[in-house]
Amino acid sequence: MTDTKVLISGASVAGPALAHLLHRDGYDVTVVERAPTFRDSGYAVDFRGAAFDVLDEMGILDEVRGHDTKMRGTALLDAAGAEAGQLPAETFAGELEVSKRDLTRILHRITADYTEYVFDDSITTLTQHESGVAVEFERGAPRRFDLVLGADGLYSKVRQLTFGPHSGVLRHLGLSGAGFTAANFLGLDHSGVLQQGKGTAIYMFSAGDADRMAVSLSFATDSPALDRLERSEQEQAVRAAFAGHGWEAPRLLEAMSAADDFYFSSSCQVHLDRWSHGRAALVGDAGYCAAPTSGMGTSQALIGARVLARKLAKAGGDHATAFAAYEAELRPYVTENQAKGRDGAVAFGGRVQ
Repeated sequence: MTDTKVLISGASVAGPALAHLLHRDGYDVTVVERAPTFRDSGYAVDFRGAAFDVLDEMGILDEVRGHDTKMRGTALLDAAGAEAGQLPAETFAGELEVSKRDLTRILHRITADYTEYVFDDSITTLTQHESGVAVEFERGAPRRFDLVLGADGLYSKVRQLTFGPHSGVLRHLGLSGAGFTAANFLGLDHSGVLQQGKGTAIYMFSAGDADRMAVSLSFATDSPALDRLERSEQEQAVRAAFAGHGWEAPRLLEAMSAADDFYFSSSCQVHLDRWSHGRAALVGDAGYCAAPTSGMGTSQALIGARVLARKLAKAGGDHATAFAAYEAELRPYVTENQAKGRDGAVAFGGRVQ
């Protein structure tokens, strides 16, 4: 097994987790990531259910627990900003919540010594042969691998090259939104606030840095097309969606334009009849994204990585058998999580078709 060379695309959560588990079983792993360094963005990720077993198996559960954000709950606000109810911490924070930055740093640290990381590059072509996969990159020289695994998110390059255009597999949940951090002018203390309007939602929370809070401005949309536009156009769409909103909306829109960590994304799911083709397979959001509104993205990525690694080890090098077993075991779990994602999108004002 030590001669098996695996290329993983994506160095967020699923990719490094899979690299660690495959290395344990003797695989020679390379991770390619289009970002210039390991992904140090994102505000919080949470863990539920069997994800704790994966963290424990990887030997990092106690360390991850040490970064618990210790969120206490979220206040539901009416249109004027007055409290109208409370949501328990588990609604958004799961059984454990940590900064995504902390998680990615841990995953990168434990894999760096035995994983070849290639940053600031991306796959451009995949050509499968009976004995391997010829891979070409934007910057690096062409290479050959035994397997190629896509852990590169919603707009996966591996999936695009293997299964075709994103439009054929993405299911938009009728919701898009901007995220950024701002000064914690509400004085939130390990807590959040949620104000829901007609087709809009404002969610803010602060954990860790008392002077800053994370802001999410979500609104109903007809497609994920905004994801591919320039920031100025995305900001314009957010402003249009929240035009006329009272409470703190105007102040938040000003903070959005000044933010240096602005990001924009739509809630989508990935639906494929199968998650592998030949010597290429998908893991995490690349293959079966349940949408951020499911609350299961990180847990699903970790569990998917473990199932795939275990099936490859059990199959003794027979990737076709391993990929089929991986999908058979994981698909019911994914189907359940995607149902949660659709329900969550509706709760935030999405229009699920």
